[in-house]
Amino acid sequence: MKTARQTIRGLILCTLALLCGTGSWAQGKSSVWVADNGDGTYRNPILHTDYSDPDVIRVGDDYWMTSSSFDCIPALQILHSTDLVTWEIVGAVHSYRPEGIQEAHGNGVWAPSIRNHGGEFYIYWGDPDVGIYMVHTSDPRGEWSEPHLVQAGVGMIDPCPLWDDNGKAYLVHSWAGSRAGFKSILSASEMSPDGRALIGPEVLIHDGHGVNPTIEGPKFYKREGWYYIFAPAGGVKEGWQLVGRSREPLGKYEWRKVLHQGNTNIHGPHQGGWVTDVAGDSWFIHFEDRYAYGRVVHLQPMSWSSDGWCTMGVDTNGDGIGEPVATYRKPTTKAQQLIVTPAENDEFNSPTLGLQWQWFGNPERDWAMHSPEGYLRLYTQPYASLWEARNLLTQKLTAPTETITAKVSFRGGVVGDRGGIIIAGRDYATLSFEVTAEGVVLRQTECMGADKGGEEVIVSQLPTTDTREIMLRVVVSEGAMCQFYWAKMGYDFRPIGRPFKAKEGKWIGAKFGLFAATTGHTNDGGWMDVDWVRITK
Repeated sequence: MKTARQTIRGLILCTLALLCGTGSWAQGKSSVWVADNGDGTYRNPILHTDYSDPDVIRVGDDYWMTSSSFDCIPALQILHSTDLVTWEIVGAVHSYRPEGIQEAHGNGVWAPSIRNHGGEFYIYWGDPDVGIYMVHTSDPRGEWSEPHLVQAGVGMIDPCPLWDDNGKAYLVHSWAGSRAGFKSILSASEMSPDGRALIGPEVLIHDGHGVNPTIEGPKFYKREGWYYIFAPAGGVKEGWQLVGRSREPLGKYEWRKVLHQGNTNIHGPHQGGWVTDVAGDSWFIHFEDRYAYGRVVHLQPMSWSSDGWCTMGVDTNGDGIGEPVATYRKPTTKAQQLIVTPAENDEFNSPTLGLQWQWFGNPERDWAMHSPEGYLRLYTQPYASLWEARNLLTQKLTAPTETITAKVSFRGGVVGDRGGIIIAGRDYATLSFEVTAEGVVLRQTECMGADKGGEEVIVSQLPTTDTREIMLRVVVSEGAMCQFYWAKMGYDFRPIGRPFKAKEGKWIGAKFGLFAATTGHTNDGGWMDVDWVRITK
């Protein structure tokens, strides 16, 4: 029998299906980034997209991946593959923020781990202000359980469980210095076999001060009688990957560096998950921070020596430490994998959003509505700063260069109503219609230092009386330089404003977004209808 809370959650999921993108969506092949070279090899990154702190498992012929989502909703997006190279988004763990989680940039879901135990899928993650959470399901494409607080504790982050062969269970995690007051520490404890509580004292597994500063993001494994903890150290931009091993789950561990930048241009290659393919070969998925593009995902081959140590990537310079590969043979597969990529385009012909979309807050019913005529209507919401606005509908950048075009119609109800597109980050830029005292204008703006209270300034504007079926475009070029354009249907695109260099958000890459906002007040506010969003070269 369902509890009242489960029933209410079911109703929320149904009524917010549009706002949260919980429906099933067909996904195609990107025109801007495909990692499969079509000749039995792949190129890195396998996802030129911000899936920070990825973790991966294989169950049968299927691979499942999740990553940090921080304060973006839906949270904990789930990706699926049968070859470790070609991925698609198939769902998300929750479409609203768990109770007690603060709505603020950079909060929420940090460094999850995904595991399968006893036929059930589990995801653990740390919220730095609350503690360690867990959810589970029998179907990773479907509905997940309510988040369960495994251990309350400020600063406890990056958890990973291990179910041992003897029926016991353990959990390792790191600490956020911004909350706990100390960092560069890994600790572990025994966990109840059902995975719902920590039942033993914290044991100091590794103190990284000095040799391995900022050690974090641990992953727990067992292989041939050895317990292994994989963990990154050295910081996001210039770090490396460590592996520790012990004959006992709680130590003592000995440590080796197994992956670093070496002579490559891939900086800070670390933090991810180890997985074996159907032939038994080992692979390591990790991220590389590319600033405005976010933490993109790489795939490295792994090899094991006869004495039980691994190397990630290829040791090309003979220093005993692996280096990232730019291209490599694909993993062995049994299932036929069509070349698809995570969703990018949306025609808004379905009553649910494409699975690529995320909000910056728990969505409200009056933020957006789908029309059976095939468009999405965004209603203007009050705002003081678009950096703080929660009703931005966003998706990740997906390639070093891309063209993002939205076909929109705008209807303003009062002075201060606006609607358009945004490149969102610590700095942001917009191209939007806005109702002024002199009439409607099409305006390109910038806000530098938005996260520090910077003011939005007008770069360029032109008056307009035509706000129906207008195409708004941003062209992203190398270095995340963004130029805005606009066009009436059937006419050539014209540039507006000046180039804007996108900047990352808090722990995430810059995002493309749609918004409708207002500084006014009326009982019949404005809106923006979005016919489609398309991403091309």
